[in-house]
Amino acid sequence: MHALDNVIWQSLTTRHAQFAENFGQARRFLREVTSLSGFAEESAEGYAALAGLVGAGGTAALFLDAEYEPRSGWDLLAAAPLLQMVCEDGSRDVSSQSGFANKITRLGAHNSPEMVELATLTKPGPFGIRTHELGSFVGIRCEGKLVAMAGERLKVPGYTEVSAVCTHPEHIGKGYAGTLMTEIMRGIWDRGEIPFLHVRSDNTRAIALYERLGFRTRTRPHLAVLRKS
Repeated sequence: MHALDNVIWQSLTTRHAQFAENFGQARRFLREVTSLSGFAEESAEGYAALAGLVGAGGTAALFLDAEYEPRSGWDLLAAAPLLQMVCEDGSRDVSSQSGFANKITRLGAHNSPEMVELATLTKPGPFGIRTHELGSFVGIRCEGKLVAMAGERLKVPGYTEVSAVCTHPEHIGKGYAGTLMTEIMRGIWDRGEIPFLHVRSDNTRAIALYERLGFRTRTRPHLAVLRKS
């Protein structure tokens, strides 16, 4: 199995095991961190373990190899086709994206409320009050207000995910996302790792940016947000 296959499960059983809640073949991140969950394999046993993990009324966000097929005892709350993209060229010149490098600020625990506020507005993916603990996060401010950010999420041996890339609607088009992603990618490469990311397959604007930064599509997983009935 490639390190990026079944990547949520692999993250929760390797580099992010300290954030995992376990039940049989299923694991999920602590609720304050993110709603991402996974199982060893998509099977009856896997879904049974996931049910035991989340409990009645509980929810889980999964990355599946194919579109979710209805299963008894589960309600589909949201679904979307994704692209998993990887940037393997650590020598690529991305200096053109660093025009706002002098505006970059490091984000941490004391910034959690404003990070959650920005993520709630822009919806880059599941983001909780402890998501910042998953890795490095950077942002850009305008008149003291956080208007753009990017950071790290899933980590597996040799790879780190670039995630939470978002910009306030009033500041889109200024190049902030590329600048922040470049900063995060440099940190990943400096550790001898390879950046990867996930994006909705219909987000053409974001995909165009990621391709300019050197990302290429590896697989086409599917997001499924489920609730145990």
